Amino acid sequence: MATVFIVVASAAFVTTSVVRHNHTRAAIARVMTGGDPGRAPAIFRRYGCAGCHTISGIPGADGQTGAPLTELSKRVYIAGVLENRPDNLVAWIVSPQRFSPQTAMPQSGISEQEARDLAAYLYAQ
Repeated sequence: MATVFIVVASAAFVTTSVVRHNHTRAAIARVMTGGDPGRAPAIFRRYGCAGCHTISGIPGADGQTGAPLTELSKRVYIAGVLENRPDNLVAWIVSPQRFSPQTAMPQSGISEQEARDLAAYLYAQ
């Protein structure tokens, strides 16, 4: 009985720690980007991002054309051309051809606020 209690208590501690860590990352990402990561899944679907990119936490986002967007916060560069900073990521999402005229990433018509929401999501992962 004591062993079961220890296992259940340990699992609860780990779960609480993971939830707290994810909440902290999301809060930091909101401040960094001015975006809301909670709005990002719908935006990813609306603009078809999942067709080209693998995106952690987005069902069906397993595209292979563009770079995977998993663990983007750990990368040094965005698309190999921009320093990985929130302002650069937002600018890239809004207007990728401005920075790399030959990029396969299309001009989507996404707004700056929507790009901020996507950036917040990607940095929170």
